[in-house]
Amino acid sequence: MAQIYISVGSNVNPEQSIRQGMLALTDQFGSVAVSQIYESEAIGFVGANFLNFVVAAVVSSKPLEVASVLRKMEEELGRCRQAPRLSSRTLDLDLLLYDQNILDHVDLQLPRAEITEHAFVLKPLAEIAGNSIHPVLGVTYDTLWDAYDKSKQKLWPVPFTWPENVRHQLSEYDR
Repeated sequence: MAQIYISVGSNVNPEQSIRQGMLALTDQFGSVAVSQIYESEAIGFVGANFLNFVVAAVVSSKPLEVASVLRKMEEELGRCRQAPRLSSRTLDLDLLLYDQNILDHVDLQLPRAEITEHAFVLKPLAEIAGNSIHPVLGVTYDTLWDAYDKSKQKLWPVPFTWPENVRHQLSEYDR
């Protein structure tokens, strides 16, 4: 079994997209933990603000299998692969970490570089894995967040009400 962390984001019907995404994630992985949801401006293009958070789960699948499942979920929930890389999207699911694995594959890089690049990834990851150690940098995510230049990107928490069946599953995860 492996501990994974997934970055989740949406700026197209984000509340509905996130709810659908969480249902798909809990159907696939069972009980999960989630960070606070944060709103941030689009980066690299003009678009609606994004809602972002991080999900933790335990899996038996291999990293490339998990990444493939996440891509399939994105497509089933309306993600268009022909759209430019930096563009609006219904759902973005990125495998950030798979245990302490380091992987440089054409289809997957672990740990994902966005962890240290974007507040909307690092802040929620630090919330649910703060004492965990970055497999390349050798420091905790709390330490990385403390050192992050918070003036680089505005980020603010937003209230979010999970559907009842997701809330139940979230409460079962041992944080």
